Amino acid sequence: MLNIPELVNEEDINNFMKTISANVKRIREEKKMSQLEVALSIGQKSGGFYANAENFAHGKHFNLVHLYKLSVLFDIDINEFFKN
Repeated sequence: MLNIPELVNEEDINNFMKTISANVKRIREEKKMSQLEVALSIGQKSGGFYANAENFAHGKHFNLVHLYKLSVLFDIDINEFFKN
């Protein structure tokens, strides 16, 4: 039988996602852009998903493609989204 350790728990993952969401929101506000403007710029058809992901509501979160597009849109290094 394999003894596989648990690397992270659900709370760790949620905290990680909340950090990303908070950084996206902070940077968007610094760039003085609306949620809808950003959502449409990264290929979303409306602001609903984006708003939920930015607020980590209903379990919605950004994926790597979203973060890549956001980093290009905001003209920042993608690492900025992961800082505490």
